[in-house]
Parts: sequence; C-alpha cells; structure tokens
Amino acid sequence: MAMVTTLFFMWGFLTCLNDILIPHLKATFDLSYAKALLIQFSFFGAYFVFALPSGKLIEWFGYQKAMVGGLLTMGLGALLFVPAASAPSFPLFLTALIILAAGITILQVSANPYVAVLGPERTASSRLNLTQAFNSLGTTLAPWFGSLLILSGAPAALDVIRKMPPDQLHAYRLEQASSVKLPYLGLAIALFLLGLVIAKFKLPVIASVEPHGKVHDSIWKYPRLLMGAIGIFVYVGAEVGIGSLLINYMSEPNIGNISLQLAAKFVSLYWGGAMLGRFLGSWVLRKVRTGTVLGFSALAAFLLVAISMWSFGHLAVGSILLVGLFNSTMFPSIFTLSIEGLGPLTGKGSALLICAIVGGAIIPELQGVLADHIGIHHAFILSALCYLYIAAFAFKSNKPHSEAPAHS
Repeated sequence: MAMVTTLFFMWGFLTCLNDILIPHLKATFDLSYAKALLIQFSFFGAYFVFALPSGKLIEWFGYQKAMVGGLLTMGLGALLFVPAASAPSFPLFLTALIILAAGITILQVSANPYVAVLGPERTASSRLNLTQAFNSLGTTLAPWFGSLLILSGAPAALDVIRKMPPDQLHAYRLEQASSVKLPYLGLAIALFLLGLVIAKFKLPVIASVEPHGKVHDSIWKYPRLLMGAIGIFVYVGAEVGIGSLLINYMSEPNIGNISLQLAAKFVSLYWGGAMLGRFLGSWVLRKVRTGTVLGFSALAAFLLVAISMWSFGHLAVGSILLVGLFNSTMFPSIFTLSIEGLGPLTGKGSALLICAIVGGAIIPELQGVLADHIGIHHAFILSALCYLYIAAFAFKSNKPHSEAPAHS
C-alpha cells in the first residue's frame, strides 16, 4: 500500500504542473485560451487513446509490470521537455505531454483498481481516498514548485512581444521556455529510479482480480460502470477546467487582481483542499455510505462554482478555491462504486474508467472557447453542470449493487 501510494504522488505532481505550463506557455507563445488549453487536450486526450491498450497490458503482464512500464514511459515524456524547450516549439511540448500522459494512463489503469481490491470491498472507497490524498499532496506541492522554477521570470507585455523582430522573438521564447528544462529533467531521473524500485519490490498478487487467461464476459453489461464512466468524464473535466484557468482567473482585475506568480501559489490552496478532503474522506467513508458523501460533495461544488461566477473580488476567489475541498472524494468514490462486483473484469472496467479521463481534454478546451467568447468569469458554467450530473449519479448509485452478470 505504501509503495503504490508513491505512484499516486508522482502522477498528481506531474498532472498539476500543467496548470503552471498553461499560463507560462500562453505568455511565451502568445496563445489564445483555446490554444493554451491544447496542453490539457493533448495530456488528457492520451488517456482516451492509451487506456484500453493499458487494460490489455495488465491482462498480458499483470499489475506490477504494467506499473513499471508506466513509470518508464513517464520518464521518457519528461525527458522530452528538454528538446522541446531548446527548439522552442509548442507542438514539441504537446508531443512530450502526450508521451508523459501515456505513462500516467498505464499507471492509473493498474494502480487504482489494485488499491481498491487490496483489502475488504466495504472499505475500498476509504482506501482509495487515502492513496488519492497523496496524489493531492503532489498536486498541492506542484504549483509552489512550478511558481518558483517555471514562473520565476515575469513575461514581457503582449504588446511588447508582438512588436519584437523575428530574431529577438526567438531569443525571448528560448529564454522563457528554458525554465522548464531543469525541473522536468530532475523529474525524469526520479521516475526512472522509481521504476527500478517498483520492479525490484515484491508486490502481492491478488488472485480475485489478476487475469488468468481470457475472460468471456463484457464490461458493457454493467450499467453502473457505464454511468460511472460518464461520471469520471465530467468530474475530471470540471476539476481540470477549473484548475487550468485559476491562475488567469485570479489575475483578472475585477476578481483577484494579482500577479501570475502569486496566483500560482494560490492554486496550491485549491489542490490542498482536495488533499485535506481526501484524508478526512478516508475516515468519513468508513462510517457514511459512499453515494451519500459523493452526492453531498457534488452539490456543494455546484453551489460554490455558481457563487464564484456571480460574485467578484475575495468572494469569487475564495468560493472557487473551496471547490477543491469538495472535489476531494469524487474520483475515488465514483471509481469504487463503478468497479464494484466486476471480479476478473476489474482491469477492463478500470481501463474504461481511465479512458473516461479524456473529459480532462474536452471540457477544459470547451471552457477555453467559452472564455474567449463570453469571458473567463462565466466560462465556469460548464463545470457547474458537470457537478449536477455527478450528484445524480451519486444518489442513483446509493443503493445496494444489483446482481451482476455471472462471469464465465
């Protein structure tokens, strides 16, 4: 449990660094919101492409070897940030992010269900909340790390950038982009080393979910799993959509009116709330039904987003940051409710749920388009609607699981 928890920390840290890359590369390459959010589109789009093949990897090699493969792929993706910054090239950054996300996808498909079944089924949500809390520790530390090392140099004003001759513009972009080299090189080395440690570590084999040959059953027979996949899609979309725009949102004159570097540090409060909520949630979910906790959290998040959209100043900033606290239990709760009773199909069911993380690519991109057209303040309407669906899924799932189809 402790060893697998380190994986949750690493992918949380790397995922949250995207929130720093968005304003940094937006300023460096003079991008619109829609183009800057291609960072999240490329990153989370990789989940859709690689999740089902990752399920096959588990089927062929088992959970532990899949985790090692995921870490090594992540290390390669992080390493590619160095040539992307040396170019400097926005498409190369996107390519590096896709490879990094492919590795995280393999890790998510293997580690999430592994933790869920590493003990009694009734405490699966509690256990996954605890490991996800360390994922949130990574997302809490990443904005501070990124603000110090990546956003340390203030970008030039857009009107100044647009007047630069081509040679000066290239030199400026090279200087700005170079700030990502050292952080991602260090992360690549850490990922390769962690991959070697996991390869040498003896993880227990869980007979009830480890695949033994071909399973002649279909995940499409499980309606709760399918509804849960939509729940993961909208949850990740809402959480990432908010996190991606927070720095620019809080720097708006009528909202936070603060610098990008200071706003990046405030993003730690958003993810820190998720970390605190997951530690608390791990305890609460031992006493309260998962669906009840999930439904309450989703309704609270909806109300907070609505308050932020229709207010200004400290209230707008405080309410949107507080959403992180209520996001905390959503992913592990949706995940465990969805894979309950899948048995040998757990790996395939997990792959479908991780595939649904593509919501983190599509919803933020749509939110970026909305921000370009109706303003960043009211673009959060999309996240608010996502939380309403999650509340509906929670209360519908807050019943004893119906008899599952027999495995054959």
